[in-house]
Amino acid sequence: MSKKLTTVVLLSGSSVAAMHVINRVHSSLCTAKSLLNNSENRYYEWRFGKVRYQKKGSGSPLLFIHDLTVGSSNYEYHRLINNLTEKHEIYSVDLPGYGLSDKPSMTYTGNLYEQLISDFITSVIKRKTSVVVSGEAVPFVLSACHNNPDCMNKIICINPQNLYSQNQIPSSQTKLMKLFLEIPVLGTFAYHVLANKTMIEKSFQTQYFCDPEEIREKYIANYLEAAHAGGYNAKYAFASYVGKYMNLNILRELKELDNSILMIGGEKEPDIRTTIENYQYYNPAIEEVYIFNTKHLPQLEAPDEILEQIRIFLGE
Repeated sequence: MSKKLTTVVLLSGSSVAAMHVINRVHSSLCTAKSLLNNSENRYYEWRFGKVRYQKKGSGSPLLFIHDLTVGSSNYEYHRLINNLTEKHEIYSVDLPGYGLSDKPSMTYTGNLYEQLISDFITSVIKRKTSVVVSGEAVPFVLSACHNNPDCMNKIICINPQNLYSQNQIPSSQTKLMKLFLEIPVLGTFAYHVLANKTMIEKSFQTQYFCDPEEIREKYIANYLEAAHAGGYNAKYAFASYVGKYMNLNILRELKELDNSILMIGGEKEPDIRTTIENYQYYNPAIEEVYIFNTKHLPQLEAPDEILEQIRIFLGE
């Protein structure tokens, strides 16, 4: 019996050691090219760590805030930003837990991101700003605008998260999933399986882009690096995302907002028309437009069309 137990212990220890080595090698390979490191990076010293951002151009301020998918960072807007710098002072951030911002081992919540957005505008931009935000980060911006109305002007939302999903709260099952992902070695290994190159490529092909021919290898490489920058701590934001800790119920805030809001939908994004109609039910002043033959990332798939809608909405 003792020999069997010893064998089990040795095999278990060997498996954990092997996973640890695989985790280190995989993380190193994914970040080896340092694609996100460049001379334009700046850092805002926030109370939960450094927040990476970039600043370009001059004119009225315009802040870009990325989605919450695996590998999201301010890179998702790189095809827009340089074309808006003549008339706008552009700021684009990596939310805490994403990209090159610090990724402390903590629970990431919607309220935390809402506070970061308000603090960033107040401390860094220091002027009322218009905002472009995508996907599941939309509730943070709308909530921050409602609670600090002097910080924002116009808001542009690209493929906003549906109201039903963002109202979901952590359940026993999602809490267990979060705890599992946060386990040293084993949880990290599971995260690497879910955030490897093959999975990110599949997301681009099936969810993010309508036309696979438009997907560029550099998109995959940048998303892969963003998903693994920060080493083992890269998994914590994803664990909170899976656990539903980032969700925010904003129905009351949505009703009371009086900012000009434009919602841009990818024409092929599943259920996007119903999603935007639900927002308009609570706030009939919301405007809508759809980008032909695009899915979740029209800012990468059809940047010229997105730029045109931004310029029209901002009155250029």
